Amino acid sequence: MSTREKILDAAVAVMRERGLAGSTTKEIARAAGYSEATLYKHFDDKQEIFLRVLKERIPSFSSPAELVGTATVHENLAAIIEQLMHFYVLTFPIAASIFGSPELLAVQREGMRARNAGPEGPVRAVRAYLDGEVDASRLPDALDTDAVARLAAGAAMQQAFFATYNALDAVPDAHAMARSLAAAALPSAPATGESDQAPKAL
Repeated sequence: MSTREKILDAAVAVMRERGLAGSTTKEIARAAGYSEATLYKHFDDKQEIFLRVLKERIPSFSSPAELVGTATVHENLAAIIEQLMHFYVLTFPIAASIFGSPELLAVQREGMRARNAGPEGPVRAVRAYLDGEVDASRLPDALDTDAVARLAAGAAMQQAFFATYNALDAVPDAHAMARSLAAAALPSAPATGESDQAPKAL
């Protein structure tokens, strides 16, 4: 395993135990068995490490647009919501601590903005999927895809919050919950012209 991979593995462990606010690059480097100087040869700062953890160590919904035209819109949206719930359950213990310090939150916010990243990412991803379905004529042109995306991502985050608050490592009956939320967020999706294929894994 490369030095970079070891540092990311250590970062996951440290961040899940201490939260983002309580984690330092020095602690992450020590947990990986390296000096802080070695860590900075591979990552610019803690914000970059956090982003790499999200992208490389936590299962995500990175390419929902690939679902366009497969299965049904409701099935695809449910699959996306289920993945989002899993994503949020895994990341809440890491990210929530930052809200306890306005100063650290400001640093984190600016670091994410500089990298064109942040908590709006899931909404943008869901909206991109819905826009693709509009372009494919499987959803009406007049659909407010931004509003639906915010409803879907927000509902997923809420369910993940409930699970995390109750010390659960997953949303109970996540599959059924995701289907119910998809139907509520997009009640009028047409059934005609949709594929019978199963939704792809995200």
